[in-house]
Amino acid sequence: MEIYDYVVIGAGSAGCPVASRLSEDAGNSVLLIEAGGSADYFWIRTPAGMGQMFREPDYNWNYFTEPVPGAKDRSIFWPRGKTMGGSSAVNGMVYMRGHPLDFDGWEKLGADGWGWEDVLPYFLKSESNTRGASTFHNGAGMMRVSDPILRHPTIEDYVRSAGRAGYPRVDDLNAPPYEGADYHQHTIREGRRETSYNAFIEPVRHRPNLKVMERMQVLRVVVENGEATGVEVLHQGQKRVIAARREIVLSGGSLNSPHLLMLSGIGDGGMLQSHGIAVRQHLPGVGRNLQDHWFGPMIWEVTPGSSYNSTLAGWRKYLEGAKYLLTRKGLLGLSVSASAVFVRSAPELAQPDLQMVLRPVSYTFHPHKGIVLVDPFPGVSAGVVLLNPGSRGQVTLKSADPVAAPAFQPNYLSDPDDGRRTLIGLHKMREIMAQAPVAARVVGEKMPGLQAQSDEALLEHLKTNGNCGWHQVGTCKMGKDAMAVVNPRLQVHGVARLRVADGSVMPTITSGNTAAPCVMIGEKAAAMIREDALPRRA
Repeated sequence: MEIYDYVVIGAGSAGCPVASRLSEDAGNSVLLIEAGGSADYFWIRTPAGMGQMFREPDYNWNYFTEPVPGAKDRSIFWPRGKTMGGSSAVNGMVYMRGHPLDFDGWEKLGADGWGWEDVLPYFLKSESNTRGASTFHNGAGMMRVSDPILRHPTIEDYVRSAGRAGYPRVDDLNAPPYEGADYHQHTIREGRRETSYNAFIEPVRHRPNLKVMERMQVLRVVVENGEATGVEVLHQGQKRVIAARREIVLSGGSLNSPHLLMLSGIGDGGMLQSHGIAVRQHLPGVGRNLQDHWFGPMIWEVTPGSSYNSTLAGWRKYLEGAKYLLTRKGLLGLSVSASAVFVRSAPELAQPDLQMVLRPVSYTFHPHKGIVLVDPFPGVSAGVVLLNPGSRGQVTLKSADPVAAPAFQPNYLSDPDDGRRTLIGLHKMREIMAQAPVAARVVGEKMPGLQAQSDEALLEHLKTNGNCGWHQVGTCKMGKDAMAVVNPRLQVHGVARLRVADGSVMPTITSGNTAAPCVMIGEKAAAMIREDALPRRA
């Protein structure tokens, strides 16, 4: 039987730093397992290729939610990376840590040792920021963080107009005051997407104590006498068990980690029994507490030259492709997510609860076809992101078949306050776009359109056209209450030698894009595992 000290399941945003850091100790043998294959694919490494990755079965789990009552019973597309780097291979590459009060809130909810002062060192540890070292940044970590290589004049006008609307420009969205307008930074290295695999595993894959297995799906964690002893895997059509001498670390992400726990007999006992799964540990919180950012879309038609739309249409797109192939510069070297304004829906709030983004391109996404079509007119797209929604969903089993996807019900807009605050954001976005200098570029509002003026009409727009943030978290939350799945050391309650390290452990969602916090969780998890250094199983 194969045996390793540590078995890490999932080569995503958190799993890669876990495996990389554990393998720094030459005395540890580490196995990193990934269900997908290599991410050495042109559209993965090309920052603007995000839209090309939708519905690619070789690189994406291609999940859809159950019909969402609050969203006109629509099934919402949830892309999740199924490749080396996990969802860091298919996301928008935005580097946002969240607000310090997010993490202080975790600590108040029972996540001891996860306050802002506790997690900041692990954000810094991973980061290699092109701005260099400072109080809030590191210039010598493993993961590159950079400013955009191009700044479209429309986005510059948008940032200036935000200031006229009362939301001043700041120098850094990841530093105090954590509020205002600026460009995003991204995980892009010299014109290429920087996945967690590229950052943390590729430079150290030569280590003799680190083994990486591709296209290997974990079917269950083997639990014996209250202790995780190994994993059952499916690889090249054959099932086998791989043992762990010390610990198993589950880093499958907020959708796959709770699914794997349930398949392993860890979860709500009644639900598991209804599917014929023997209960190893009754933990009713597994799969619960599902959270995601809600996204209210907006589109404006703008004057010629105020958008990238024409550059990405017809023969011009081939010129951009040639430019990128020769220089790694131009539009293909950019993330579509350009800028953001962080604001409060009400002045009495302690922190911003709305993120208002503007992109210098407009498009229509057809999830069931897996295609993104740039609009035929010069356009910019915007979105209002609700940062701390009150709505909660769940991940539940459909069957005991480990290769069958579970059921995802996010319950978007089930909390009426979520819709109310998002509407405030739509009004604020209109206010910014009516200010000089960006107003001079606006021809007209295409979505939701000026006919939608009342809150009733705008709420209908949110239900009909709103989308997710693709930032699912919280399904294996850490804490000490009855619904907690892991303790603050990320150890699964009631199951020895098993931890979860990914976005699923967040008690509440962070105020911004979630990739950077997931990397931080991986860094901190590895440090705790090394500190605890459980003895090897005989």
